[in-house]
Amino acid sequence: MKALLRFLMRQLTRLLFRVRVVGEQQALQAERLLIIANHESFLDGWLLSLFLPVDPVIVVHTSVLRSRFFRMLLSQVETLAVDSNSPMAMKKVIRLLESGRPVLIFPEGRITLTGSLMKVYDGPAFAAAKSGATILPVRLHGTALTPFSRLKKPFPRRLLPKITITLLPPTSLPMPDAPLAKQRRSKAGRAMQRMMQEMIFATTPHHTLFAAFCDAIALHGRFMPLVEDVKQIEYRYQDLLKMALLLTRVLERVAPEVKEGDRIGLLLPNLAVTAALLLGLTARRRVPAMLNYTAGREGMQSACLAATIRTVVTSHAFVEQANLTEKLAGLQGIRLLYLEDLRPAITLADKLWLMGYALWLPRRFALPEEPESPAVVLFTSGSEGTPKGVVLSHRALLANLAQIRAIVDFSPNDKILNALPLFHSFGLTVGALLPLISGIPLFLYPSPLHYRIVPETAYDRACTILFGTNTFLANYGKFAHPYDFFRIRYVIAGAEKLTDNVRTLWFEKFGLRILEGYGATETAPVLSCNTTLAYRSGTVGTFLPGISWRIEAVPGISRGGMLQVYGPNLFSGYFKTDQPGHLQPPSCSAGEGWYETGDLVTVDDDGFIRIIGRIKRFAKVAGEMISLESVEKLAVAASPEQQHAASSQPDPSKGEALILFTTDPQLDRERLLGQARELGSPELAVPRKIVRIDALPLLGTGKVDYVTLKQMAEKVR
Repeated sequence: MKALLRFLMRQLTRLLFRVRVVGEQQALQAERLLIIANHESFLDGWLLSLFLPVDPVIVVHTSVLRSRFFRMLLSQVETLAVDSNSPMAMKKVIRLLESGRPVLIFPEGRITLTGSLMKVYDGPAFAAAKSGATILPVRLHGTALTPFSRLKKPFPRRLLPKITITLLPPTSLPMPDAPLAKQRRSKAGRAMQRMMQEMIFATTPHHTLFAAFCDAIALHGRFMPLVEDVKQIEYRYQDLLKMALLLTRVLERVAPEVKEGDRIGLLLPNLAVTAALLLGLTARRRVPAMLNYTAGREGMQSACLAATIRTVVTSHAFVEQANLTEKLAGLQGIRLLYLEDLRPAITLADKLWLMGYALWLPRRFALPEEPESPAVVLFTSGSEGTPKGVVLSHRALLANLAQIRAIVDFSPNDKILNALPLFHSFGLTVGALLPLISGIPLFLYPSPLHYRIVPETAYDRACTILFGTNTFLANYGKFAHPYDFFRIRYVIAGAEKLTDNVRTLWFEKFGLRILEGYGATETAPVLSCNTTLAYRSGTVGTFLPGISWRIEAVPGISRGGMLQVYGPNLFSGYFKTDQPGHLQPPSCSAGEGWYETGDLVTVDDDGFIRIIGRIKRFAKVAGEMISLESVEKLAVAASPEQQHAASSQPDPSKGEALILFTTDPQLDRERLLGQARELGSPELAVPRKIVRIDALPLLGTGKVDYVTLKQMAEKVR
């Protein structure tokens, strides 16, 4: 009778929720089996007991069984009620595993309140390591949308959503090596946290940007307010879709020279229309190339040459406001299309097509496309040489978004303030694409250089997430009122090293801990990030799920080495000016498809990464390798309120000589020597030539322009 009842319940549940079980099931026959799953709703344990071909003991919190409804629901399965605060709870689990009884446990210990992974308790991990059990990760997807989840508006809800149960390859968790049981338990917990993050990432579907955007519309609804910009208009999903469809259709007609697979330049500020146009072009297999309008005429000309761009879309209003008229007039072989001139080209037929067909069947507007095909071209900052075109596929961008969402609990309850330009990989991927496909409200601000206005915007729009570089965050912290960031949950820094004085300023003035991350345009862009669950000051966090890495020894560098990485978020290749339009795939000593970052790093036993410096930012002085960043650290320690940057010039006797550029008119070699003695730095790291300047040259991304500094250094006598 019990078996018949379970069969009927399974069939009814499969019919109502269209339950699908995916993955290999051989691991379910393991002698000692621990099934771990994410926890999205009160239905999770019951669903897994119905659809897994084993009959596990389900570990539930004692509070769940206080409810008569859930006692009745779970009456058909064996349960073990535990209190996560009880030190004896996991001993019962270990005994069950050692007896050969399969156990199902939710390592988070509670149903998610964020829609993402929450804290993973150490107990389940320690039980797995202690018993030597085979671990089967299982991803539940869809139960968070049911009325039985604990998510509230604006999270979407469905009465009977489709539910997918994905079984991942089995793994194990060896007992960590540590002298104390408490340390072994903690290390095991971190390992299981990582296992859960890898599970979430591995089960996130990767298709194309436009398909992901359409999925977001279907999930969150056409009329959900999503994007706001300086025009103070709130755009809904439907508004963005209209712009994407209509502008792309008109562009195809007025620019027939841009064929499928060709690059088309976008020279536009942070506006909703820029994001919409990018999505629309990718749907029609036109590859948007995001041009850096701060790069000057030569920089833009080089970018167009490398990526064989012959058509650029811009705006009369933007060109005038950004003083780009003369620069654009000097571009050779480029056709400029202005958004204002496209409006008269919209016909009645276009409007009827949009309202009667495309708006309701947007997926039919998209041409067939593979995730590996190019989605966008970005250009390196040029801080150390000529900018290169970086080709990022749909797979790379969506993989990086999935990696980020697996470790950080962004949600529709947040509001992102993005002032980083969309030609910047950090600003594009994390600052724009992440909210667009995740249903997170977004405010696009056109310039990160408005140091007084950006904090005021964060206050006025009650933003909860802010992205920035060290330079920008330093100035926001300087000019902001202490209450401007009252709603901010996360401040995430990238693109350049976060300095101690900026970290301290934000903590003391706003009570906020900046989470520093690390990456490159070539990695779409994030490789690692500190999070609230895994944070270590002075590091750039741990690697994202799915990243393989190795460290290559570098002659002359005794500590750490060159970081080489491989993963699904890596770029497809470069466009360079020496071979215009020819894609040059990544390769290094680690093999084809690996990317050599150019950064010297160390990675500790817990996986936290410390950046020593860039190999190009080392000078060989009297036979010793001296990091230019260490020179800058000396200057910051001696004069923390001013700006400093180091470069080098050829020296016939020493090989190279150090040059320090500073905005401090009082800084001299004696102060630097005293600081070096205090910090234990070698005297070779103290520059003999100190040049006073009014301000450091900066790129549009906020990074120091080391190319210009190098040119200045070579002229110093």
